[in-house]
Amino acid sequence: MENTTKPSQARLVFAKNVRLARRLRNLTQESLALEASMSRTYVSEVERGARNISIDSMAMLAEALDVPLAKLVDPVGFDYIKL
Repeated sequence: MENTTKPSQARLVFAKNVRLARRLRNLTQESLALEASMSRTYVSEVERGARNISIDSMAMLAEALDVPLAKLVDPVGFDYIKL
C-alpha cells in the first residue's frame, strides 16, 4: 500500500537542510550514509521528505554532517546560502 500522507512542514524543512548541508560539504548521499551508518536509499528518502525520521537518526545525520541538530530543524536553516 502506497503512503499518500503529505509530509509535514517540519519534515520538509529538515529534508531541505540535510540536502543543503550535504552539498555544502561536497558529500554524496553514499558518503553521508556511510558516515551516519545508514543506507544511501534511506538518506535519499530523508532528503526528499519521504521518510518519517526518528530523533536518533536525525542526530546521527547531524553528527555526520558536523552541524548542530538545531540548525537542521531551523526553518531559516541554510536559506541564506545559494548553491
